[in-house]
Amino acid sequence: MSKQRFFITGTDTDAGKTVSSAALLYKASEAGKKTLGLKPVAAGCEDHGEGLQNDDALMHIEYSTEKIPYMQVNPIALEEAIAPHIAAQYINKPLSAQRIVGLVRGVLMINKADFMLVEGAGGWRVPLNLDETFADVAKELKLPVILVVGMKLGCINHALLTVEAIKRDGLQIAGWIANKVDPDMSAYEENLVTLKSMIQAPCLGEIPYLEEMDIAKAAEYIQLPE
Repeated sequence: MSKQRFFITGTDTDAGKTVSSAALLYKASEAGKKTLGLKPVAAGCEDHGEGLQNDDALMHIEYSTEKIPYMQVNPIALEEAIAPHIAAQYINKPLSAQRIVGLVRGVLMINKADFMLVEGAGGWRVPLNLDETFADVAKELKLPVILVVGMKLGCINHALLTVEAIKRDGLQIAGWIANKVDPDMSAYEENLVTLKSMIQAPCLGEIPYLEEMDIAKAAEYIQLPE
């Protein structure tokens, strides 16, 4: 069984990257694959007695079949729920693409999972510092990208700009997921048709707005990338 590894990005903060990642991990595990999700940088962490931890990273752990220490899943945990580079500045621990890539590669090299995801922070161009963005991490890792489109007013522009940036950075888009974040979005179907026509990559599915988070339910609406 060949190994599949992907980088997960979104059109914006709260586009649904983590829910989509968990659904993909769940789907892959149901298909008999060994799975692992990583969230190398997370802002908005709390300490409940085991050090700073992030809900998104904990969800990766919950839905991964391969269990590794929290610090390997989320090595850079930042307390403030703000832009990561600013949260890192506050504690005098600046971020760098080289460090993040090294941390991720260390896990990718030793883990034998069949299906692995690396989730970014926010959108494609979220800064790491004044010279680098999270896109530099994805470029260095050279992983195919799965884009999560938060379906709401303005999502077409955000999605097309992100697709353009990913391609300009020389990376393949393995697919994209439509995640309905606004239950009252006007002209949802028309927006979806437009995106399917204009994004030259497979649509892996449409996750409807879910009143309560249900990863198994979300997984029913998506397919795994090839």
